[in-house]
Amino acid sequence: MTTTNPNEPVPSFCLPSLAYQPQTPRHYNPEIGVIGCGGITKHHLEAYRKAGFRVTALCDVVIEAAEKRRDEFYPDARVCTDYRELLDLQGIEVVDVTTHPEIRVPIIEECLKAKKHVLSQKPYVIDLDDGEMLADLAEKEGVLLAVNQNARWAPHFSYMREAVAAGLVGEVASVHCGVHWDHSWVRGTVFEKVYHLILYDFAIHWFDFLSTLMGKQPPLRLFASTAASPTQDIMPALMGQAAIEYPRAQATLVFDGHAQHSPWDDGYIAGSHGTLRSFGPSVNRQTVELSRDGGDYRPNLVGSWFPDGFHGTMGELLCAIEDQRPPTNDARSNLRSLELSFAAVASAMRHEPIVPGTVRRLPDPPSA
Repeated sequence: MTTTNPNEPVPSFCLPSLAYQPQTPRHYNPEIGVIGCGGITKHHLEAYRKAGFRVTALCDVVIEAAEKRRDEFYPDARVCTDYRELLDLQGIEVVDVTTHPEIRVPIIEECLKAKKHVLSQKPYVIDLDDGEMLADLAEKEGVLLAVNQNARWAPHFSYMREAVAAGLVGEVASVHCGVHWDHSWVRGTVFEKVYHLILYDFAIHWFDFLSTLMGKQPPLRLFASTAASPTQDIMPALMGQAAIEYPRAQATLVFDGHAQHSPWDDGYIAGSHGTLRSFGPSVNRQTVELSRDGGDYRPNLVGSWFPDGFHGTMGELLCAIEDQRPPTNDARSNLRSLELSFAAVASAMRHEPIVPGTVRRLPDPPSA
């Protein structure tokens, strides 16, 4: 949709076609093994089945969890409780590791040493040095290591990222995102015990989005805070915010995880040649608008974050293997996103600005 003043000349700009949707390899369709069959794997497997990806083995320490996912999505897949048994299967070339980050590093390490390409669940690691070690190991073993930053292929995030990369708004000067929703759904789950729930486990998607927009421009300082909602009845603070300073830009991220009425999600990117906006009642229902050259343009976006984001992450890894190139969601570049998240958590705890990259490990919760 293009909106212009009928009394003014029609802008000459033509909205280009951008490759924002998840990709599937042309010919490469390897056997995939999944280690960890918790709740999030429902979205993984739903997306993989829809994309035609071949999952042939499922592993979980609780055999019933693996059997449940097998019965739901891949009836012919093998199931096991020891991931080493999965790695011994000759046909498996790619492994999706979905376990919690606290136990993920040695599992990924063994997968890489077994010459398997790996997709790691996000957040990738809780220690940047571990993340660098795994990235180095992948290069040494000649395999690829990617991170399941699935929000990258949410239609609005993906389109805005590609629009910035294509130069449609020029040099980015400011990025502002606001997320207002009810995150109390974690009540009664393992996430209820994650102290850094908002600025780490949830906000990593937005820190990752920001890092893809800013490219090589390094963040200078970050200041963040968290607060408990007056109505929340769970342990982690459900509100958080971060302000990030760059040499020639600024960014703010606001997370209101207590909004029980009229949820809203919006984003704003201002550049030297134009502006991008996204808005809607949820992360799955977003409208994107590009303003430049005197006109407003709304692309007709197809898809939604769930499950398309999960198709996107695995599809990008498989395409990268086929094309013999690094995936855009590779582990090493994902460390820049984690640097922002770790700095935000540290800043909120210390009540002071932090230089991203100086906090090498996710800070521990305060003592009880």
